[in-house]
Amino acid sequence: MCTLEQSGSIYILTLTGSGEHRLNPSLIDSIRSALGELRAKPTSPSSVLITTAHGKFFSNGFDLAWAKTSQQNQLMGTKFQLLVKELISLPMPTIAAVTGHASAAGMILALSHDYIIMRKDKGFLYMSEMDIGLVIPDFFVVLLNCKIGNAMVRREVIMTAVKLTADMAVTRGIVHSAHNSAESTVAAAVRLGEGLVARGWNGDVYGKNRMVFLKEFLDTIKSDNDAAEEEMISTQSKL
Repeated sequence: MCTLEQSGSIYILTLTGSGEHRLNPSLIDSIRSALGELRAKPTSPSSVLITTAHGKFFSNGFDLAWAKTSQQNQLMGTKFQLLVKELISLPMPTIAAVTGHASAAGMILALSHDYIIMRKDKGFLYMSEMDIGLVIPDFFVVLLNCKIGNAMVRREVIMTAVKLTADMAVTRGIVHSAHNSAESTVAAAVRLGEGLVARGWNGDVYGKNRMVFLKEFLDTIKSDNDAAEEEMISTQSKL
């Protein structure tokens, strides 16, 4: 479902295959396993993670067909929150090389990285909840608030479900840079990564500063998980 490759101080995590890369527990667990492998590696003083994907989609969001019950949906959401938390606490800069569509939770996955590099000839960023008749999760909105400084842009993204091309997203300050193909997008991410490595930052300090920067979001995740655990305990006590 995903691979992790190393080139010097650059690590590239790739969602493999030509599908939509829908975020169900199996794919989420696969990505988290790769992140666990990365954490366990002896790294140089400064490293960078690049996340990208094969095919037409970076990720088309949650696997709604898999989540046929509220419990399954809750499991999927909880696992995704843990994945985002692990990305935010990773002791190195992170770059999403978005070479295809990134919708709903797929856009949140991209925004969980420090930088987004995006292909401009195909693909878009898209919070689809309004169009498909779903209420957007609280933690999505908190991350959007943390990552998109302009309130009018946040309203556009959430309340009008605009499909942002790479050029539109660059103009709105969401995407770092836009490129003409999948290959040039990944190449640009590698160049950015090499520049970040050259800064020689301490990875542990970098990760901890990111966690301070996104404290509001991490507190929201903790509150959501605490509430889910309390609900599970309450349900079990009634059985």
